[in-house]
Amino acid sequence: MQRIGVFVCHCGTNIAATVDVKAVAEALGHEPGVVISQDYQYMCSESGQELVKNAIKEQKLTGVVICSCSPRMHENTFRKAAASAGLNPYLVEIANIREQCSWIHKDIATATEKAIILGRTAVAKVHLNTPLNSMESPVVKRALVIGGGIAGIQTALDIAEAGFDVDIVEKQPTIGGKMAQIDKTFPTLDCAACILTPKMVEASQNERITIHSFSEVADVKGFVGNFTVKIKKKARFVDETKCTGCGLCTEKCPMKKVPNEFNMGLDNRSAIYIPFAQAVPKVATIDPNYCMMLKTGKCGVCSKVCSAGAIDYKQQDTFIEQQYGAIVVATGFNPINLDKYDEFAYNQCPDVVTSLELERLMNAAGPNGGTLLRPSDKTHPHTIVFVQCVGSRCDDEKGKPYCSKICCMYTAKHAMLIREKYPDTEVYVFYIDVRTPGKNFDEFYRRAVEQYNVHYIKGMVGKVTPKSDGKIDVQASDLLANEQLHINADMVVLAAAIEPDKTARPLATMLTTQMDTNDFFTEAHPKLRPVESATAGIFLSGACQGPKDIPETVAQASAAAAKAIGLLCKNSITCNPCVAHSDELMCNGCSSCEKVCPYGAITYIDKEFRMPDRTTKVRRVASVNPAVCQGCGACTVACPSGAMDLSGFSNSQIMAEVDAICK
Repeated sequence: MQRIGVFVCHCGTNIAATVDVKAVAEALGHEPGVVISQDYQYMCSESGQELVKNAIKEQKLTGVVICSCSPRMHENTFRKAAASAGLNPYLVEIANIREQCSWIHKDIATATEKAIILGRTAVAKVHLNTPLNSMESPVVKRALVIGGGIAGIQTALDIAEAGFDVDIVEKQPTIGGKMAQIDKTFPTLDCAACILTPKMVEASQNERITIHSFSEVADVKGFVGNFTVKIKKKARFVDETKCTGCGLCTEKCPMKKVPNEFNMGLDNRSAIYIPFAQAVPKVATIDPNYCMMLKTGKCGVCSKVCSAGAIDYKQQDTFIEQQYGAIVVATGFNPINLDKYDEFAYNQCPDVVTSLELERLMNAAGPNGGTLLRPSDKTHPHTIVFVQCVGSRCDDEKGKPYCSKICCMYTAKHAMLIREKYPDTEVYVFYIDVRTPGKNFDEFYRRAVEQYNVHYIKGMVGKVTPKSDGKIDVQASDLLANEQLHINADMVVLAAAIEPDKTARPLATMLTTQMDTNDFFTEAHPKLRPVESATAGIFLSGACQGPKDIPETVAQASAAAAKAIGLLCKNSITCNPCVAHSDELMCNGCSSCEKVCPYGAITYIDKEFRMPDRTTKVRRVASVNPAVCQGCGACTVACPSGAMDLSGFSNSQIMAEVDAICK
């Protein structure tokens, strides 16, 4: 006979303001099998948990229903409380009457009625709950960091410092990411390369860190503590173990008209190249799209001048497979494509540039050696207009609805650097709002206005028009002065919105983790678990989770590393006992469940069955590996014969809940 206890939480006024908690407790007390039903102000508090523990012992409860907030918040709390009182933790059921009830209803009568129904469904399920026992799974003591920008580098260094091996997979020929392209950093205006380069060298020299540059993740299988990852190492056509990075091949290569991606296409490189002087690893890479030897079989100059014999025109893509206990995603960001913004003449005028292109124009290692010159005629610009929020905070299909967060600050930085180095240059900044929420950020912005006399104008730029004399007409509005402006500019700089890297979406599919509508990775909880994804063992670092500046990125990188280290420190982890299982008598071996399983937990075996006429028959049936299964339930939905079921969420339990709702 079932003896069920029901406990209804007020959650302060979160629930009690909209739900008549006492009425819910009284109504559920009349449900079959319920021997105690009571309400309490805060069930998750220590005294609230003691209430549950005492009731389990005194009433000899066989099941517990907690009507409170989302099970994501406190299911583990109440399971531990039940276990300490001697009750199997999987005989505890949570009825979510906060997020699914009180927070979405304003009418007390409606909310109370729904809360009773939710509690009733939980009671119906508890009647069919059975004790479940968790298994132990070993943890592989190795981590994978996907992305080699400052976020990935910092994460890898922290994990390695804790004594664990870590691999960095970077799609570019070198690590460093966007920070390697930046000249100065706000709010201190110190050299970005001076900060980043030591980190890059430290990562390359750390014996626990393996860098897979010019590589990408091809496949991910497994689960927390036991991921199996296939990494595709793209052909460089240069042997990394032999190349010394001398650069002679890049100098002698006759094909020198290749757009330089590192300098945002503002100058050219050769078909064989090293991205920048401090590249790690400092190994040459041949671009097969431009190499004459690879395209026509004629040339071979780089091979002839390479004294180390590192050139290998026959090199192929290779794959390596490695196991990891934890994976950290640090895929970073990119500026949005501005092809749709014809009103700013970005594709019509070479002197209309993005902020990242301006970084390269001002950088000592850039195309102009650090001298700011107009791309069109290499002359010094005397009037520069900055346009803020290009593609950010947009309601149209062209842009992004969110604030890109870093644009206000890096524009202030650019304006200050230009005014400091070129006092004869007038700088105008058109903005919607100036957002400076970081430490010393507002003071930094005020310096640009007060000390460097940058002209900040609240208003929007409507149209940018190149003129025949080489100037650029910027038509804009000054909202504070209520007037239309025409500025005769030499250069226009667009603060383009940032978006997640294009590799993020397919990677999220491989990792079976969640993304938001803007393709940023979604954290497990925005306040309490900001660096964890909803998929156990997958952690988030840097701008893959949302727009961030460098200090915030580094802070989150170390936080993600700490979480990964906490997992890697364990010899084993407790597995979820809510796993799938197959009724072999019903299974017809159709493979539907195997195809939808994201963890590869289902295989097929041939099994003998004894027939009524005493003969034996061999049939192909599904077999679930409980150590691999994560209880997602995809197989139970896909199974056409109903042979697959899920412990803790069986078909009979789900139908009992449906019946309770319709009661």
